[in-house]
Amino acid sequence: MTADLYIRVSTDEQADKGYSQRDQEERLRKYCDSNKIKIRRVVFEDHSAKSFNRPRWNELLFDLKKRKNVVDFILFTKWDRFSRNAGDAYQMINTLRKLSVEPQAIEQPLDLSVPENKLMLAFYLAAPEVENDRRALNVLLGMRKAKKEGRWMGPAPVGYANKITDDGKKYIAPKYPEAAVMKWVFETIAEGQLNVEQIMKQAFAKGVKCCKANFWNLLRNPVYCGRIYISGYKDDPSRHGQGLHEPIISETLFYDVQDYLDGKKRNYRTKVGSLDVLQLRGYIICPKCGKVLTGSASTGRNGKYYYYHCTSDCGTRFKADNANRLFSRDLKKLVPKPGMMEVYKLVIQQEFKLKAKSQREDAKQVQEALSKANTELSNARKLLLSGEIEPSDYRTIKEEYDKKITVLEARLIELSRETNNIDVLINKALKSLNSLDKLYEEGDNKAKREIIGSIFPEKLVFDGFNYRTARLNEAVQLIYSLGKGFSENENGQTESIFDLSTSVPRTGFEPAHPCERCDLNTVRLPISPPGHRSHQNKKQVCGFILSGAQI
Repeated sequence: MTADLYIRVSTDEQADKGYSQRDQEERLRKYCDSNKIKIRRVVFEDHSAKSFNRPRWNELLFDLKKRKNVVDFILFTKWDRFSRNAGDAYQMINTLRKLSVEPQAIEQPLDLSVPENKLMLAFYLAAPEVENDRRALNVLLGMRKAKKEGRWMGPAPVGYANKITDDGKKYIAPKYPEAAVMKWVFETIAEGQLNVEQIMKQAFAKGVKCCKANFWNLLRNPVYCGRIYISGYKDDPSRHGQGLHEPIISETLFYDVQDYLDGKKRNYRTKVGSLDVLQLRGYIICPKCGKVLTGSASTGRNGKYYYYHCTSDCGTRFKADNANRLFSRDLKKLVPKPGMMEVYKLVIQQEFKLKAKSQREDAKQVQEALSKANTELSNARKLLLSGEIEPSDYRTIKEEYDKKITVLEARLIELSRETNNIDVLINKALKSLNSLDKLYEEGDNKAKREIIGSIFPEKLVFDGFNYRTARLNEAVQLIYSLGKGFSENENGQTESIFDLSTSVPRTGFEPAHPCERCDLNTVRLPISPPGHRSHQNKKQVCGFILSGAQI
């Protein structure tokens, strides 16, 4: 008689340690020696027994089909080494019998020619299957309970790191700079200026490490807004539970991104890689039907001619060269006039001082709350040492206060990061603004589209001669409104900015001024701090412009 020995372990760790494999081999060889069975080969397997889709087993079965009648038995120690699935096991036993091979467990021997032994075989096969199912169910219920409590299970997603508290509980916390990059990803997608593929490439360049498929999964993961996904089970439906971890983005931003990915927000997915001559592609709205214009080339006798055109049947089409030229012409109107920079810088500095004062007050309140929380936690520790509270109560209190202290410390760090001097940033921004037209003309296609997207939060309407927009960026609107008062007199000198007013058209790059208290056609220039709403004389500023601007 000849036999093949089949030795299987359930995990790679057991295979690495080796004791389980050596022990099985030793017992099988001793059994063969005692029963004068010749060993043809020994097969080692380190794969799950949930199915017979195992590499080494498939090789053995292929060999038995190819070389029939070379062995009489396949020997293993117990039936759970053979299989942990009763249905698959019966099918495999029938397959082996057709090949004249008898599977046998040396520690649970069964003569399968006796009908009653099939009951014992069913027990031997069902017992490990029940054990597997019970273990899997316990794991499932345990994970669901942990998720309902707000705990993240498994490796932390990109932007978070796995951590452990002093009492051994696991949690996730934001990991910088990856967390800041993921926040930027969600904010950029919500803006709708770039498509997801372009944002993904930039995120990878900023340090995000994951595959393309996983990146799309991250965008759907509610963990970033402080929620945990709980899958449905039986009568309990799937839902998003409140997580214990610190969110990176707001829930509003997360669901805005979901709407964008689902197509509920019909933002045109612009292409940075488009030809330079089609720099306005995706930013212009058809004046007839309201659809976003695309761009393409038409081949003529003397070469290619580029056009912005509508995808509907309205037939709208504009030459790209002419549309680009007119846009550059109108963009120059937004360049600040001489002498206006100092006024705008003063406005920003005044607003920043107010904001810095508010931040100092917030930091003081956070510091007081942090000191109070540490004091209360210290008092709880004293109560524990004196025996006035139980250890379980102290652990609950400590867990609550640790989370509170972590949030307060993070807030305090955020407030302390605020710069005390923004002159460098202001000068850099104003320098770029002062040469806005040159930056646009000399920039590449990507730079041009970034300038367009930052100035115009909504699409442009072009009728072939002029551009109109629903609104400008609030900061740009303020800059231009201030600059309207700067003009030169006949001698070439800048007139006093405090004695002039100028008209602002109701359409075009300069949106209508909606103040009901002022003259609809005029904007007064400031001589007082931002937020001044007095209308005593023309030297004072209209409150709408300054209060509506985000500086």
